[in-house]
Formats: sequence, structure tokens, C-alpha cells
Amino acid sequence: MSAQKTSASRTKPVSAVGAFVGFVGFSVLAGLLVTIGVTPAIAVAGVTTTSTIGVFESLPEYIEIGDLPQRNELYAYQGGKSVHFATVYDQNRQELQYDQISDQLKNAAIDGEDKRFWDHGGVDMTSLVRAGVGSVAGGLGESGGGSTLTMQLVRNIKMQQALELPTEKERLKAYNEATETTIPRKLEEMKLAIGLAKKYSKKEILTGYLNIAYFGDQTYGVQAAAQHYYNKSATDLTPAEAASILAIVQSPNTRNLASEKNYAANQARRDVILKSMYAQKHLTKEQYDQAIASKPADYVRLTEPTQGCKASVGDGSQFFCDYAVQVVKEMSQLGSTQKERDTAWRNGGYTIQTTLDIDANASQKQTLNTYDNKAETRLKLGAALDSVEVGTGRILTMAQNKDYDQALKSPPTSTSINYSVDKKYGGGIGFQVGSTYKVFTLLEWLKAGHGLNEVVNGTPHNTSVWTHCGEPSYGNWAPKNDSPGEKGNYTVARATALSVNAAFASMAAKLDLCEIKKTAEDLGVHSGDDKTELNSYPSSILGTNNIAPLTMAAAYAGIANNGTFCEPIAIDNIKDADGKDLGGQPKSCKQAVDPSVAQAAVYAMKGTISGGTAVGAQTYDGTELFGKTGTTDDADQIWLVGSSSRVATAYWQGNTDGSKLNLRHYSNGVNGTYAGARAGVWREAQTPLNAAYPAGPFQAPDSSSLRGNGVTVPDVSGKSAADAKAALAAAGLNYVDGGAQPGAEKAGTVTSTSPSSGSLLSKGSSVTVYTSDGSQIVVPSVPGKSLEDARAQLNEVGFTNVDVSGDYAKGNGDNQCRVAAVDPGVHTNAGKDSTITLTLYGDKNGKAPKDCK
Repeated sequence: MSAQKTSASRTKPVSAVGAFVGFVGFSVLAGLLVTIGVTPAIAVAGVTTTSTIGVFESLPEYIEIGDLPQRNELYAYQGGKSVHFATVYDQNRQELQYDQISDQLKNAAIDGEDKRFWDHGGVDMTSLVRAGVGSVAGGLGESGGGSTLTMQLVRNIKMQQALELPTEKERLKAYNEATETTIPRKLEEMKLAIGLAKKYSKKEILTGYLNIAYFGDQTYGVQAAAQHYYNKSATDLTPAEAASILAIVQSPNTRNLASEKNYAANQARRDVILKSMYAQKHLTKEQYDQAIASKPADYVRLTEPTQGCKASVGDGSQFFCDYAVQVVKEMSQLGSTQKERDTAWRNGGYTIQTTLDIDANASQKQTLNTYDNKAETRLKLGAALDSVEVGTGRILTMAQNKDYDQALKSPPTSTSINYSVDKKYGGGIGFQVGSTYKVFTLLEWLKAGHGLNEVVNGTPHNTSVWTHCGEPSYGNWAPKNDSPGEKGNYTVARATALSVNAAFASMAAKLDLCEIKKTAEDLGVHSGDDKTELNSYPSSILGTNNIAPLTMAAAYAGIANNGTFCEPIAIDNIKDADGKDLGGQPKSCKQAVDPSVAQAAVYAMKGTISGGTAVGAQTYDGTELFGKTGTTDDADQIWLVGSSSRVATAYWQGNTDGSKLNLRHYSNGVNGTYAGARAGVWREAQTPLNAAYPAGPFQAPDSSSLRGNGVTVPDVSGKSAADAKAALAAAGLNYVDGGAQPGAEKAGTVTSTSPSSGSLLSKGSSVTVYTSDGSQIVVPSVPGKSLEDARAQLNEVGFTNVDVSGDYAKGNGDNQCRVAAVDPGVHTNAGKDSTITLTLYGDKNGKAPKDCK
């Protein structure tokens, strides 16, 4: 609960001591206080037993000052150097040492609240008696009811302990108990103050009080108060400023300096403190006169505390800040249980070095602002860019098009949802990743010994039998290709570059769907909702799982890292309040796929950028890159994930409300459609990272990765169907009868195969064999022959319909009337009833010679 709500009970001086004095009487009180050691003398033995002393002795004796909640400071990197970018705290407090607090503040506290602070033993008998008399006379005045600074420290410690309880109900109950004005509470406060005085030095008590006290407007401790109200440090304050701060403590709601309406009340109490400081000779007459003459408006420089991730430095750094804070709270350095970690973070004082690259993140945020309009009204458009360092998993960027806002009602240009991360860290359930998921089928294909140059069927077709977790699984599925007209046979490398759905269905049909899923999981891929497992249906190979962009960036970084996957890391190091290094998130890497497999996959995906679906993504600096695009069936989610050998970047854009609006149909207002700008956006996002993290070339795959365990289709042309079947079987391939086709070869003779001879196929693949029906004749070579000889040769092979064209070719005087050309052409096949047309040479102008017959 907020301090503003709970501090209302402190707006009036505590008056229970008057009732307490009436309860025990002046003489009994004096004897009790002497007995329990309130005076500097040590308490004597042989206490007279009274009901009052019995109550007193039953109370606890000690209380710890303990660690006070402080600020947590977050750092990022800029130009390779560590820079502060966010302050996050439960209470706005910066704890100071005794020597760091100005003498004016110390004097104001003692002179205004507890003049005999240096002399008493935690409870001031003289002040208590005077407070009792004042109460009997009708009021306690500004004395505060006889409470010493030590007693006030006890009350503040109790209030702070109350605010640290886990539930609102517990906090409210404990806070009210800490501030109630009953006799038992006053007795407990006194005894605990005595215990404090015995355990701690006066300097420690005064320092603790000035660090813990609440100064209104969510501000704790004198340093935060000085910064908030004066925009300066508590180390160097004027007498008026010091007295004004201490004037707040008795009534933080009505005397704080956050509002001008409180100035008069603050000044009235300030002047009482200044008079006391002057009376105690802590101010000269000149200092006193100058301070009294001033007004709060003369020195108040209200400065809003820049805390929380919303105020983090760096364009677009807010979502990463939010994520990093959540990650820190999970780290064992803060405690062995979540309750301990939450308490440690609330107590604060930590310095957190994160992995964020401020400049790269800001650049990506600006790129998204340009190409993925956060103010888009035609659809709920979201977009994110996430970059992960290859070989470490360190998260370098986490940018998105919408601005950060955790308010219940935020403007349309803002959101509380971090599109980059899982639901447990403030994201959604992730987004369908489309064909970026095909890489896991590719990797499993290579793991199974297949090669990139193997040919697969890319024509849309139905498959009814699959392998799922080692068992046959039945279910018809015939995916369409994204581009109309895509069909035929493709090498796996080319199918990857062009992202041919049917080709990947052909690949997956030869693999185990569960193993494809496991390969993805080995590279850290998981659902954005931690309650949902990745599915492994046939359609999942095309990216129907919902996955967060950061997860995909980390997976591709693992592929770029020769198959060694590293868990994403946001925290490089933590220092506690004492400056002790606690370490960061441990680097956690594992070999997910064999290096040769990863290298072959990279080789294939380089083709995506050089001549496939991501043409335009290549950065102008020439850095070697690979990538994979992804587009859902309705083009409502658009992806491009790629990497250099140093940094992997995932780019996602899509509908955030579940709509199926096609991003190919909406202009981005800059350079085309949202989907159409994908490659260029990724290029702009990756370019500054290439400069900051220069990358070398990828290792080329070995030849075996290209060929794999594929077999070459034998040349069976001219063989009989039976001989062709035998030859294919010997090669480990299946014969499929493609039927007879018109041909000049002897009927039943093989004319061609699909795939063609010389192609690489997986063992067990099918080859379609086509034979001749013998219905055609090969056109003989008759050019250069006389018309008579040409006609005779054509008739001889079986062509009975021979015609002469009325057009003539230009002759040279020696070849007129001879055959210049034949249609159909020489050596082509034509039906026996086809008309063969001959073109003859004429004169030099192409005119008909006079004597041609």
C-alpha cells in the first residue's frame, strides 16, 4: 500500500503519553524510567513489582534497524561502455552514511525533535513528564508527545516492516498497529528505543532515522527528499532547506513541498525548528535571519523522480527494462526462494549490468517507427525486432513499434504487452511463425543423412501416412504453395530458398514429426504460453505454433553458432548494496545439432537472401548472412529471422488482436505494403549491428552434406519398362509407371523419367517412368537435298503428307530449289499423319526460281 495512504495517522502529534502519565502517575513514571535504564545510568536490579512494570517486561526488548529499501540501478551499453539507463525501486530512497549528511540536517533533526538526543538512553524522561503536563494542561504542542528520535526510529522501523508484508490486508493491519496511540504501543516503543540505544551508537541511530523517515510524495530518506524537493544532494543544504525537510516528518501529507498549498504549514513548522537551531547555537544570527526571511518558493525546485522502466533512457528501451527486472527477480543471487528474492529486490540497493545495446536498440525502434506505424488505425498492428549475440545468447535489442505503458487504459499507440517475450514475462502467447519454422525440418532432414542437393516433389500433393514418434500416423494433408504456379521437382537447397511448402511436406513425410519438434526444442524453441506444448501435427512444419520473437532469434543464433544453442541472457552482472559482485545469468550453451548439420542449413538459407524470398535483406556492407522468411496462410503474421556469424535478428509484424487482415494488402505509407517491406526493414535493423559486431564468413559445409545419402537416378532411356524397373530397384528407388506417351521409339521403350537421370534422390523415393507408344516418327535431316530426294526420304520413313512452302529462303545461286528448312524440325517427333512442310532456297532475293518443280 502506498505511503500516502498509510501516513495519515502521522498528521497529528502522538498524544498517548498524556494518558500514560495519568495511568502511572508522575512519581511512578519517574521511578519506572530510572529502573529500566532510561537515564544514562545502567538499570538497577531488584525492581519493585508493579502491574506497569509487569506489562513493560513482557514486551520485546530489541529491534533491528536493518536494511532499508533503496533504489536499484540498471545499466546498459553504449559505444561499448556501461551507462546508466534506469532506476527501479519499491521506495524512493538513497541511503547515506553519517558523514554524507549535512550538519544542517543533523542539527535540524536534533534541535527540532530531540534536544537531549546525545544525553538520554533512548527515552527522555524530562520530555515525557513535560508532555504529560502539557496533556493535562490541554495539549502537547509541537513537542511531539515526548517521542525521542530513537522512539521515532522505532516507529518508522515498525511501519517499514509493515509495508514489506506480502498482502494488502497484512500491511494495513501491521501499519495501523505501528502507528496507533495506545498505552501498550507507547510502552513497546519506549522499550524498543532503550534496546536500540544499547545496541547502536548515537550516530547510527541518527543516520538510520534520517534514512528511513518518510517525507511525503512517495519519498523516503533525506537524500531522496533533497533531490525531489530541491534537485540537490542532502550533503549540502542551507539551514532553511534542512529545516523545511525536517518540518515534513510530523505531518508528511500536509507539510510536504510537492504542492504550494502546503508551503504555509511547512514554513510555520520550519521556523520553529530554525528558532531551536539558533537557540542551540547551531546558527549564527545572520544565518538565522536569512533563513527566517526566506520562503519555500525561494528554494523549492520540485524534481520528479525518474524511476521505473517507463522513464528508462534510450529510445525503446522500456520493454527490455521491464523484462530484465523480471529476470533479476528469478535469479538465485537474490535468494533461494521467490519470497526471499522479492524481499531482496524490494530492499534494493542493487546495481544491475544488463546486456542491452542502447544505440542498436534505439536504431531498431526508429526503424519500426518508420515502417510499422504505431498509430495505424486500419488494423491492430504490432511489430518487434530482437537481436541476440551468437555464441553467448546475450540479448542486444528488444524493440517494438508500440510505446511502453503499464496503465490500465493506455493510448492506441502504446501497450503493456511485450511482443518479444513469453506470456510469463509480460508478452502474449506468441505468434504463428510461418515458414521460419521450416528450418527445423531442414535440420532434421540433414541429421537423418539427407543432402541439400537431393530432389523432392514441390508440386502440391496429398500425403496420408506420416511417422509420429516412431509410429505410423494417418491423416490426409495437401498444403498449397504460397506462390501460384509453383510445382515440379526442387533440390532441397532451392526449396529452402524459395520456401516451397509442398517440397517441405515431401521432406517431412520421410522424417519423424516428433523428431522435428525435438530438434526445435533442442534449439530452445517453446510455445509463448508456458502451459502449451509445441504441437507436432503435419501442418506444424509450416509454422502453426505460437512462438515469441526472442525465442526465434535465439534459435537462429544457435544455428549460426555451428549448432550450439545458448539460452538468452539479459543480465551480465549484479552488485549488491555493498558493491559486491554477485555475477550474472550463467552462460548456458549446449550442442543442439552437429556442426556439419548447422553449416549445411546455413548454406541453404544463404540462398534465401541471395536469390530467394528474402532478396533485399542483404546489407550493403557485404556481411555474409542467412535467413528464412515466414508468412501465415492469411499473411496476417509476417516474419524474417536471420543472422550473421555474430548477431541473429528476428523481425515480426502482425495482427495483435487475432484478426486475419492480410498485410500484403495494406500500405505502410513509406515504400509499399507492410509485408512487402519485410526484407528492407530487416536489412536496416541488421546494418548497425554488423558495424558494432563485425562478422566473418560462415564455414562452408562439406560435400557430404550436399549429397547426403542420396542415390543418383540411373539413365534408363531406351530400355524396356521391365529393364528400367530392375535398374531403379537396384539403385534403391521405386518404379512408378507414368504411362505411354506419343513417341518415335519402339512402343514400350522408356523415353524419360521424373526426376530426370542424374538427379539425387533419397533411397526409397519414387521415380516416374514414361514410355513410348510408337505413334511418332523422327523427322530426318533433309536440308540441302533436292526437293525430289527430300520427298522420297520423308515418304520412306512414313510421312505421306509432304508440302512445299510458298515462301523461299534467300539463295546464293548454287543452292536454289534445294531444301532450306523443314517443319517440324529435324530430329523432332511427329505423327505419321502430320504434314511436313519444306522451305526451298530461291534466288538471291528470296524469290521463286523459274525452274523449280
